[in-house]
Amino acid sequence: MKRIITMSARLLFVATLFQVVLKPSMAVAHLVTTGMGPVYDGIGHLLLTPEDLVPALAVALYAGMQGTAPGRRTLFLFPLAWLLGGFIGLFIGGQSVVWLPALSFIILGALISADLRLPTNGFTLLTVAVGFVHGFFNGVALKQGAGALGLIGIMTVLFILMALISAFVVSLKRPWTRIVVRVSGSWMAAIGMLMIGWFIRGQG
Repeated sequence: MKRIITMSARLLFVATLFQVVLKPSMAVAHLVTTGMGPVYDGIGHLLLTPEDLVPALAVALYAGMQGTAPGRRTLFLFPLAWLLGGFIGLFIGGQSVVWLPALSFIILGALISADLRLPTNGFTLLTVAVGFVHGFFNGVALKQGAGALGLIGIMTVLFILMALISAFVVSLKRPWTRIVVRVSGSWMAAIGMLMIGWFIRGQG
């Protein structure tokens, strides 16, 4: 019982931390300047933007849970969809949608926690959609900064993340390790719901 209470307290702390960091009413398009050029600026932008990084990690986790073949497809499709969306965002422009990251958190987190296996076409569509939408708003954010080279840096990091994380999840054989991955998905979904709550509160 004491162990369960301790785990619940840790979960509450993590959720509260993400709630503060990702509070939609404070969301702004922030650009990272590393001083090492636009490619590294793009990499820094992704790694320091939890509302983009966490959904990318979630896609990698879910791809690994789906198996080897889906993981291989995601390795290429997700970064390419992100890059395509990013280029369109660069040239078309637009405004950030503050509730979009929360929706990604909830959908991907729920799929991971439920360990739901989607049909091949459904999984591919989900992967491309998440990559394209987040890439589009990355392109909007990078329009006045790192630009196309920044998107190439982001795509490179996404390829590496997809390869390492999905392969790691595929290699997990013991049942309890899969449960750990599912628990991480439930945390993502919970954080997404907190973000939606903050968004609704900010509109009130």
